[in-house]
Amino acid sequence: MIELYVLLGLMIAGAVIAIEVKNLLSAVVAVGIIGLALSIIFLLLKAPDVALTQIVVEIVAVILLIRATLHREIAQKSYGTRPFGAFMGILFLGLAVVAAIVTFNDLSPFGAPLMTISEFYPLNAVTGTGAINVVSSIILDYRAYDTLGEATVLFTAVIGVLAVMRSPGKKNEEDLQENHE
Repeated sequence: MIELYVLLGLMIAGAVIAIEVKNLLSAVVAVGIIGLALSIIFLLLKAPDVALTQIVVEIVAVILLIRATLHREIAQKSYGTRPFGAFMGILFLGLAVVAAIVTFNDLSPFGAPLMTISEFYPLNAVTGTGAINVVSSIILDYRAYDTLGEATVLFTAVIGVLAVMRSPGKKNEEDLQENHE
């Protein structure tokens, strides 16, 4: 349990560093530390599939942020009053508050049993799916869309890294001749 508190402290320290540091590259590294600590927390909480998804998405995000930081000069802008931006900010904040209220109202009351729905799966996995292995029946039958979603996230992250990190290809001689004509 102490490991979780240490990792949470590391995440809080990384967040403070990311906010307070003046160098953008250092802020990106601090954000990467936060994601790494979160994936280790998922591993400690016995959720390796979520940890794997977190680490892949975190690596892609850090690569994209580092590339954007290194290849782009950030100009100093003077921000004037923008009524449309303020309106949109207030609108999105209001929508977030409404979504939070709706979500919190659907939660079960404090102290109510949390295992009401999830008790169904281990008890009916073998008879309901015909599989011998309970874990396989839950992952492949009851949680098939979730597994497909995780595989899609991982595939998209890998394709994103390949697209960002690839070097520009050489053009064919025919393409070069067509451009000169």
